[in-house]
Amino acid sequence: MKEKATFGAGCFWGVEAAFKKVPGVIKTRVGYTGGDLSNPDYRTVCEEETGHVEACEVTFDTRKVAYKDLLKVFWNIHDPTQKDRQGNDVGTQYRSVIFYHNEKQRDLAYKTKEEMEETYDLPIVTQIHPVCKFWEAEKYHRDYLDTNPGGYCHVDMHKVDKIIKSIKKGDGGPAEI
Repeated sequence: MKEKATFGAGCFWGVEAAFKKVPGVIKTRVGYTGGDLSNPDYRTVCEEETGHVEACEVTFDTRKVAYKDLLKVFWNIHDPTQKDRQGNDVGTQYRSVIFYHNEKQRDLAYKTKEEMEETYDLPIVTQIHPVCKFWEAEKYHRDYLDTNPGGYCHVDMHKVDKIIKSIKKGDGGPAEI
């Protein structure tokens, strides 16, 4: 059964690359969501006046990967205590946010956020919102790290591999690896 999940965790290049590695993920799309401008582009989003976030929409097979496991990846590929920034990228478009597609996703998002708050000394600033219109990014942003393997990325792909191994073994919860 197919389901979608949408995450903002900094620059969408690394977020997409991380989720593409997860067995059971069928498709990823990078784009902009959470704002109030129709058909935004990278330039306008970077001006921080649209309210959009760089996001990755993940289509996954629920028989092969659970939403809870995607949340585990999300929490571990970025620093959820950083407000409006990840790595070298600074701005509201890089904020940490989960866009839920149904009540089950909403409940799991809040539950895992509470669990993660116990593992950090600083408060988690991750926002949780209902999904809204998703605008696909320009072609040159799609699959960016596949076509530009040396491109800048705030996501530690070695850590992603460890997270995926823990998912395969069935290690519990979203706790940090």
